[in-house]
Amino acid sequence: MPDLSLDAASPFLAAAGLRLDEVSGTRVTGHLDLGPEHHTPWGVVHGGIYTTAVESAASIGASLAVAENGQFAVGVNNSTDFLRATTGGRAEVVAQPLQQGRVQQLWLVTVTDDQGRTLARGQVRLQNVKQPARG
Repeated sequence: MPDLSLDAASPFLAAAGLRLDEVSGTRVTGHLDLGPEHHTPWGVVHGGIYTTAVESAASIGASLAVAENGQFAVGVNNSTDFLRATTGGRAEVVAQPLQQGRVQQLWLVTVTDDQGRTLARGQVRLQNVKQPARG
């Protein structure tokens, strides 16, 4: 399994700050510690942070689900709704599959604040593809 830690992430993903707590092919959980570095010019968390967390959590779970078949999953559609503005704090991310097929998967991801209120919710459709040859 690849290193999924924040320390091993690309600069883009590291800036988003998703820290993974639980990873499997049927559930991914993590959290974001949101603050001013995630703000729009108007002082609220930018929706791109949520979109990135949604895509990342779904892609990780979906890829783990098909890894034994020599595949990984790539997002082909991400539809994220931003439901509540916040200025910061801990946000919990939970991703679970709605459908896992031979060719495609559909994952639902919710992002909630520390009071359990939904900040964002997204669905990601992913295509299962063969892992590229390494060498």
